[in-house]
Amino acid sequence: MKKSIISKLLLCAGIAAFVLGSAMSAHAAKFALKAGHVLADGHSYHLSWLKVAEIVKAKTNGDMTIDVFANSTLGNERDLIEGMQLGAVDLAVVSTGPMSGFSPAFLVLDLPYIFPTYEAAYRVLDGEIGQGMLESIAKNKLKGFCFWENGFRNVTAKKPCPNPEDVKGVKIRTMEAEVHMATFNNLGAIATPMAWGEVYTALQQGTIDAQENPIANIYQGRIQEVNPYVTMTRHFYAPSPVLMSMAIWSKLPADYQKILSDAIIETRTFARDEIKRGEKLYAEDMKKEGVTIIEDVDIAKWRKAVQPTYDQYEKKIGKDLIEKVQAIAAGK
Repeated sequence: MKKSIISKLLLCAGIAAFVLGSAMSAHAAKFALKAGHVLADGHSYHLSWLKVAEIVKAKTNGDMTIDVFANSTLGNERDLIEGMQLGAVDLAVVSTGPMSGFSPAFLVLDLPYIFPTYEAAYRVLDGEIGQGMLESIAKNKLKGFCFWENGFRNVTAKKPCPNPEDVKGVKIRTMEAEVHMATFNNLGAIATPMAWGEVYTALQQGTIDAQENPIANIYQGRIQEVNPYVTMTRHFYAPSPVLMSMAIWSKLPADYQKILSDAIIETRTFARDEIKRGEKLYAEDMKKEGVTIIEDVDIAKWRKAVQPTYDQYEKKIGKDLIEKVQAIAAGK
């Protein structure tokens, strides 16, 4: 008798599970989106996209989902941007380096020491100038939402580099961003653009001597294993525009557009806080690993040394725009 009752209960449970599973599979997402980035799946980029995915799935009752692809799975940043223009990639967060091809105004964000603090950067990026830049790329088949970030960039090498003259003659990997390359070349270094995925091996094999990146990238890329000195030069701030294919955006209903846009902008604070949290945490972890972190850096000396880059790009970017960004960053 007991065996019969148990069998019936198990049968009922099986039927219930089947019905529930069928109901869940029957509710397939109407809009299954893919978001890409080039960094590790522990980076703020990835965690932020997962947060956006959670919000939009909940607010659309599963009608919109976002799968997140890390480590350049969908391509490098240029691939991601071109893919969005073609409608082959839905969403991405990238650096500002490739954006200058659409508008030279983006170059101002890459200038060395243009932003002395995080708060100074936010005043520009979240205001009229930053939003104007994002709106300007609509003609390039891209929808811009807001700026997340990747923090301040620092030099790693096989030696300390507290002074600008310390990078003279050093073959240093930079992003494929013209202002970044020009800045290090002006300092007497040999700027060597290279895909992020190739950097560790290039340092290991001696193809390059040094590289520059935010702390999170350095730590998660294990760069400290081949470059045991991290000098906190904070020479570039790295804003990260969050973009979408305009072709895909235009296919979304208006209410879903709002849900997605609101979720991305809402996640902006989380993305930025995660970068700051990681900057402190990863620096401490690297110290425990025996990495030397040089924090005694004469930033004023570095600012003076990079002035030729401002002179070089003043005409292309526009002196008025540079001065306006500097004024807003300073809180004027």
